[in-house]
Amino acid sequence: MKYRKLLFETMNESVEETNRLLESGYTKNGNWSLGQICSHMTITIAASLDGYPWWMSIAAPIRPVMRALMLPKLLRGNSPKGMKTAGQFVPPQGLDDAAEVEKFANVVKRFQAHEGKLYPHPGFGKLSKKRLDHFHAMHAAHHLGFLAPKTNSQFRIELTRLTDAAKN
Repeated sequence: MKYRKLLFETMNESVEETNRLLESGYTKNGNWSLGQICSHMTITIAASLDGYPWWMSIAAPIRPVMRALMLPKLLRGNSPKGMKTAGQFVPPQGLDDAAEVEKFANVVKRFQAHEGKLYPHPGFGKLSKKRLDHFHAMHAAHHLGFLAPKTNSQFRIELTRLTDAAKN
């Protein structure tokens, strides 16, 4: 499996990458499509704005440990691969990439314009808006790393095949 190590400082950079992948096309090197990744990110960012399910606060007692041990690693791009996420954060199959990229861009704009309360992350607790922006950006970088953009040469090869098929 090919994995691209991406490092984003802000969610704007992750939105730019989703648009690049949408425009260029991509190869999946993981389980989720671009639409699924964007849907997952939209749900998690919205939870920072609207609140997490009550049962996720069960981890509150271990937040200081998670914050000290895991958060710095995640913010440096060292996210563990293959961890399962809570069911409500798992996106369905068959999502439209373009529609989900747009929803993702919209929730990022909503986050940036938000001036009210931000809800504590279930594993890391209360984070500043700037730190939360960086966290969500790196979370997106982790997931988007499983998608490889198609190169111009791959486009040319596919276009040639389509053209040749149309001639026959």
